[in-house]
Amino acid sequence: MSDSSALNPIAALNPAPQSPSEPLIRIKIGEVSRYFGVSVDLLRLYEREGLLIPLKSAKGTRYFTKADYPWIATVIRLVREERLNFAGIRRLLALLPCWDIRACGIVRKHDCNIISGVAEPCWIDHACCQPGDCYACEVYRAACRCENLKAFLASGPA
Repeated sequence: MSDSSALNPIAALNPAPQSPSEPLIRIKIGEVSRYFGVSVDLLRLYEREGLLIPLKSAKGTRYFTKADYPWIATVIRLVREERLNFAGIRRLLALLPCWDIRACGIVRKHDCNIISGVAEPCWIDHACCQPGDCYACEVYRAACRCENLKAFLASGPA
């Protein structure tokens, strides 16, 4: 562990996401909670609040992948270090330029009901995702870069 990660343990928990060529390795919620040093109930709460989208088996078992780890670390950091509550995090996420990230175009952006809602991210409305898979949504995947919204907007969407 480096000196900076010793001061900020959540920063050390930010592994590189899986590359698109790697197979999707599902990790049970219990293993994820142990990795981050949080309870399973806390991860479920983040899900209920619309901040996390786990994969679910037919029986309802929650899974995450390494691609989720940066966002989970970000949510934990926003709560613990930045002292944001869930409403504050949702409001921050609502500022992400989803129309740019998803390349919706001016007509679709103009007709979008979700853009007018400034209190929560677009993936809260499951009708937004095409074809309805919010887990794979580009906006949800970009959320881990929301901490520094100015830098995110200056660099443009991924």
